[in-house]
Parts: sequence; structure tokens; C-alpha cells
Amino acid sequence: MINRNPWPRGCVLTVLFIFTLGQSHQLLAQQTGHAPPPATPQTPTKSASDSGAVEGPSAPSPHPSKDDRIFFALPNLLTVENASSLPPLTTGQKFKTVAEGCFDPVEVVFIGAEAGLGQADDTNPTYGQGMIGYSKRFGTAYTDAIIGNFGTGAIFPTLLRQDPRYYQMGKGNFFRRFGYAAIRVVITRSDTSGKTQFNFSEFLGNGMAAGLSNAYHPGPHTLASNANVLGTQILLDALGYELKEFWPDLRRVLLRGRHKT
Repeated sequence: MINRNPWPRGCVLTVLFIFTLGQSHQLLAQQTGHAPPPATPQTPTKSASDSGAVEGPSAPSPHPSKDDRIFFALPNLLTVENASSLPPLTTGQKFKTVAEGCFDPVEVVFIGAEAGLGQADDTNPTYGQGMIGYSKRFGTAYTDAIIGNFGTGAIFPTLLRQDPRYYQMGKGNFFRRFGYAAIRVVITRSDTSGKTQFNFSEFLGNGMAAGLSNAYHPGPHTLASNANVLGTQILLDALGYELKEFWPDLRRVLLRGRHKT
């Protein structure tokens, strides 16, 4: 999401991010002494109608993995868990998945809360107060989110044939996973070859959103302000990738505590 005054949402993401890393690090330390036993290999079964035919593995789905919502609330549709590669998404799937995230009720509530924080702090007095001021703050924030998400997740990934999904590393050293997630704002996958390449979609999508925001955000409209907005959004996206990477670890901790109670 692009925001002329992004600190309310940045603070929220930072708090969640630090909490996630702390819990994930604790879980990784626990797992060193409590590794799960290896799964028992199973013999492929034969069909009753054809005793000589052995069922092969099913073809992977081209759809992104429907991972649990981050903190059981935030949409997490473009995250792939427990898979090193998947068939490329079609243009329709890219746009549909981004739309599902943008118009998710939790996302709307999240943006509404951000607009409320901005109004309480009166971060931009030109918006005013009351319902009119709140409507302006909510409208600009929501428009920022839609343009930014479609730019980085659908429009430019389609034009440049890049994969907008985040593939979780899931295993290995904590700091290695941290670095892997952070670098995803710079590196992504090609739809055609599956090889890593520069993440043009991230920079062009957020750059487009920052530029278009001049049309409906109050001034000043300067190159420095646009560059600040772009840099802030890329930082927030990097924090988002960290949440995507370590959310499965935190989810196991939370669910384990729930089962004990």
C-alpha cells in the first residue's frame, strides 16, 4: 500500500514482524531437540479396475497455495508453502488472486483502522476531520492499496512474465531464511523459465502507484516525496515477505499452545 504518511501501518507491521521473528526463533531452537520422526514410506496402491496400473503422483495445481491467513486474519493468497516450483499462473489467475486480496473484508477493515489512526493523529490536516475527513483518508489509502497490489501482483507480472508468488524457504538456518525473504523484493522468478531474475514488477508496480497517487493525494508533489513513498513501500513489502516466511513457524507455536489448553 502506498501512503503519503505510512507510519501508522508501518508501526503495526513492524510490531507484528518483531513478534513473529522472536516466536519463530524460539521454535527453531525447540525443534533442534524435538525433530519429528521420518514419515513411513507408503507403497503405491493399485486401482481396483486395473490391477496392473499403478497410480502416479497427481499433477501440481497452477493455483497459489491457499496458506492460512497471517495471524489468522490477513490475506496470504500469493504464498506457496511446501513447494519448490509450480506451473505459472495465467493472466486471469494473477488478476483474480490480487482482487481477492484487495477486496477481502479483513483488508478493508485493516485500511479503515489505518485511516482512523491517521485521523486521530491528524497526520494531514488538509483532509479535515469528521466523516468527510475520514472518507478522504480511507479513499486515498484504499486506492493506494488497489493500484500498488495490482501493479506488483498482476499488471507488471503479466507484461513481464514474472511470478508474483512468494515461495517459502521453510527450512534451514534462521538468518538464512531471513535473508532469503528480504531479498525477494529484488529477486523473483520468471514465468517462462522458472529462473530467478530482477524483480522489475516490484519497482515498476510501486513506482506506478507512487506516481498516480499525485493525482488524488494532497501536495507537495515532488520527486523527493515520490521517492520516499516508493522506498517506504518496498521496505513494507520486505517486512511482508518476512511475515510470509515465518508465519508457518508461528502458526505451529500458536496451535500447539491451543491444543495444550
